[in-house]
Amino acid sequence: MAAEKTILNWGILGAARVTEKLIPAIIEANNAQLIAVASRRTGAAAEVLAKLAPQNSAIQALDDPESLLTHPDIDVIHLPMANEEHAEWALKAIANGKHLLIEKPMALTVEDIDAITQAAKEKGVKVMEGFMYRFHPQHDAVREIIESGVIGEVRTVSTRFAFPMKPARLYRVNRPIENGGGAMWDIGPYAVHTARLWFEDEPKAVTAVAKLNEHGADLSLTGIFDYGDGRFAQFEMSFEHARRSVYEIIGTLGGVTCHTTWQSADEKAVISWWTEAGQHETVEVPASDQFVNEIEHFSNCVLNNTDPLLSLKDARANCQAIVAALQSVKEGKTIQLR
Repeated sequence: MAAEKTILNWGILGAARVTEKLIPAIIEANNAQLIAVASRRTGAAAEVLAKLAPQNSAIQALDDPESLLTHPDIDVIHLPMANEEHAEWALKAIANGKHLLIEKPMALTVEDIDAITQAAKEKGVKVMEGFMYRFHPQHDAVREIIESGVIGEVRTVSTRFAFPMKPARLYRVNRPIENGGGAMWDIGPYAVHTARLWFEDEPKAVTAVAKLNEHGADLSLTGIFDYGDGRFAQFEMSFEHARRSVYEIIGTLGGVTCHTTWQSADEKAVISWWTEAGQHETVEVPASDQFVNEIEHFSNCVLNNTDPLLSLKDARANCQAIVAALQSVKEGKTIQLR
């Protein structure tokens, strides 16, 4: 009887900037090994491997993405291509029986996510949206503070994600929102996801405003989700602000703040909370690599046939919330979600 598999073979479909984190993470993960990286740009895969994995000469550099999809040794594909390409290439990978970790956003439309969900079900493969931040233990610490009751019932969530745009990153805003350009489709998924994370249900309505550039891409966008009964989630993202990745949760008795959502792997996290009664506390969370944690989690799900932490239902809800916020920007009115 053959021994059960304990390590999965991974491939990366594209040579995007996020591979600077994912290549080392896959190599370090205890249940994954990187087999190949593919890119349409001739020599790009070889270049990124020479930079990030110079000691791993066995990793294949491919100039044909299609060859990665049909690679007989690859179990899981990480998909970090352009936002507007995710659905097309995800469906191709699933058709070839590959499990799939898709960088956020999973897709630009709810219909595309429904198609991915149906295809994954038919092929019996696992698919997860790549929100690496959820795999840092600091968010479990936030959840524990809330569940302790010390800040009371959650009433308001505020999320802010931003960094100043540099010339090398202008490709993020060189096409309209409809084609995947702009802050909302780039860093906005984090703001929306963290805004949705702390209530038991989905928002009832959304109102948003934005500043657009000459290409029809949003450079800055802010808005508010209405959960009903005086419960709100405010979200903000920008390429024109100083770097921020923070969320704050205010309850009936106090509040808690996650100061750095995109936490560095080599630094401990610090969560702070306070109460109306005058308590002020900080909680230190040991350093942890959220990318390695993400890879190991998804590999475990495939190996043990368990459900990923981030479900396709969650991916659909996040996309629906984003699309509604962008519709609010376009139409200049509040959009009902349910």
